[in-house]
Amino acid sequence: MVVQTKFFGEVEIDDAKILDFPNGIIGFEDFKKFAIIYDIDDDKETKISWLQSVEEPTLALPVIDPMAIVAEYSPMIEDELLKPLGNSADEDLLCLLVMTVPSDMTKVTANMKAPVIINSKTNKGVQLIVDNADYPVKFNVYESVQKMKKEAGE
Repeated sequence: MVVQTKFFGEVEIDDAKILDFPNGIIGFEDFKKFAIIYDIDDDKETKISWLQSVEEPTLALPVIDPMAIVAEYSPMIEDELLKPLGNSADEDLLCLLVMTVPSDMTKVTANMKAPVIINSKTNKGVQLIVDNADYPVKFNVYESVQKMKKEAGE
């Protein structure tokens, strides 16, 4: 399937890689079909990927694996909220955090309160609100990555 995107132009996406979000994404409930696009430029890998709507070219959310920004992320999620994903084993679940990327890179944030959970076996996804009171909506990614680098001796 060829998908028109605002940031990447026309992108060929394998139909088997289309993700179905039966309830949409928070704030974008009308859009149900997405794909994950990796922006790899000049063989430079990045931890950030894009959750791109295949229905709306301008809807692309930057997302990141929580482990790239924190040592531990254990969202408390009621099993009932994961039912739209179908039967899933923990190893089939991919967790991503939606990011806000302003022009000042020191102010990049990730929403730890509302992760996107994808079942890689069924290609179903949900975005939900977790019960963890200590997970903020605007977690400063830049500060956390700098701290992790310092601790790793980089």
